[in-house]
Amino acid sequence: MEASALFSTSFSPPSIHLRSRILTKSRPHVFPTKKTSFHPLLRSPPPVATNARRLFFTTTSKPSLFTSLPKPLKPISAASTSVSSIAEPKKTQLQGAKIVPLALSIAIGLLVRFVVPKPVEVTAQAWQLLSIFVSTIAGLVLSPLPVGAWALLGLTTTIITKTLTFTTAFSAFTNEVIWLIVISFFFARGFVKTGLGDRIATYFVKWLGKSTLGLSYGLTLSEALIAPAMPSTTARAGGVFLPIIKSLSLSAGSKPNDPSSRKLGSYLIQSQFQSAGNSSALFLTAAAQNLLCLKLAEELGLVIASPWVSWFKAASLPAFVSLLLTPYILYKIYPPETKDTPEAPAMAAKRLEAMGPVTTNEWVMIGTMILAVSLWVLGDKIGIPSVVTAMLGLSVLLLLGVLEWDDCLSEKSAWDTLTWFAVLVGMAGQLTNLGIVTWMSSCVAKFLQSFSLSWPAAFGVLQGAYFLIHYMFASQTGHVGALYSAFLAMHLAAGVPGVLAALALAYNTNLFGAQTHYSSGQAAVYFGAGYVDLPDVFRIGFIMACINAVIWVVVGGAWWKFLGLY
Repeated sequence: MEASALFSTSFSPPSIHLRSRILTKSRPHVFPTKKTSFHPLLRSPPPVATNARRLFFTTTSKPSLFTSLPKPLKPISAASTSVSSIAEPKKTQLQGAKIVPLALSIAIGLLVRFVVPKPVEVTAQAWQLLSIFVSTIAGLVLSPLPVGAWALLGLTTTIITKTLTFTTAFSAFTNEVIWLIVISFFFARGFVKTGLGDRIATYFVKWLGKSTLGLSYGLTLSEALIAPAMPSTTARAGGVFLPIIKSLSLSAGSKPNDPSSRKLGSYLIQSQFQSAGNSSALFLTAAAQNLLCLKLAEELGLVIASPWVSWFKAASLPAFVSLLLTPYILYKIYPPETKDTPEAPAMAAKRLEAMGPVTTNEWVMIGTMILAVSLWVLGDKIGIPSVVTAMLGLSVLLLLGVLEWDDCLSEKSAWDTLTWFAVLVGMAGQLTNLGIVTWMSSCVAKFLQSFSLSWPAAFGVLQGAYFLIHYMFASQTGHVGALYSAFLAMHLAAGVPGVLAALALAYNTNLFGAQTHYSSGQAAVYFGAGYVDLPDVFRIGFIMACINAVIWVVVGGAWWKFLGLY
């Protein structure tokens, strides 16, 4: 979601040709003197690369996100090809898996299967499934293939080796929580397609944007507002907030990959990035990994009653405190050069005027999400499961034309998630059924008991380890699939209250999404904007991780004691 989401361009081949001929007469030195192969769509010779942008880019006068900004330029597909790319054939690239990551991923599984001694308490089938699972997890980290493709290979291996039957291997594809996650991606697309998320965020800019700090709070609060109904942190970052932040920054003279980035853009990016984890932790439906955590907890026998309400109640106080403090703390430790933004509300007002009144599709989106959130809150009392609520909401959007079926089919991330989530959940469930998780947790419990740790001390050690291990992961959901079940089992074996352990691990899963530039989908989106240097990402990520840990331990611990979680 860069300029292509904000600006519109058009192409008129005759005008391009005319400009090319005029510049050819006035600048004969632009073209090479030797014979050149011309592009088949052009009657005059193509320009060299240094003049391609001047000659073959065109814009229209449609309004941008904020009307005071210059219009970016969009390349013409037919004429944007340079002379060298026309004359030289493309080199053939090696297709398929990456050899080194592939070899390492397979080797790790083989080592577990044939080198590590099998404990007497574990069956041969369970040990073989563990080796395949470990190899699958290694592949998710090393990435010899895309995540979904590698997960499918792991699932195929379980069937070929007769570790699992076909029916057992694919049983998780009917899991309700996984389909709830998939449908959540479609809801996120509806917010982007209708422009509702953009409108809500722009209203907050108008109301609170007179100062840089107020602008940050406006963006932070608007994300917290739409998070339960737009359950994709990456979609919120790339589809709504990054375009607004870039427009505001450019209008203030704050450019990416430039010393001027510290005027405004760097602070707004960091503030929104660090706040997003708390917005995701506040609501069960604010992120896909939240739903997966509770499903994996169910596999270990922990069923949380009224999950949406229970999740919100436990997260509400520490999340609200973190959301209120984060922009201010960053304002002090990573201050912007521009303190006041008096033009931002006016720009937002112009943008809202350009948007026009709320469209019918936006009203449908609002009504549908109010219905969905209401049923998620009251679903257990009236007997409507969460996934049925999501299906009902999606059906309304399809029936009224807010979404088309092609929109759902083109949502590749949803179908990819369906594949690899189902594989990981299925394998994790079978490992539990075959006794592997019980064996591992008992081993860890004995180790912790050797240090005579109380359950609060064990809780702190395990939560800290779970958080810091994320430096080795490039995906929050991948981290959950790989380690959540094992760490939850360790908590239970150490005597930690079950609901407290399950929720605390799940909240941590959101908070460590801002550690690095690769720790989550939104991390890649915000870092790719070019406003924050890599050392600052790691430095601020670590500092805010420590601050969030203190807030959630102190405020959250007292709140959870009041709620009776321990």
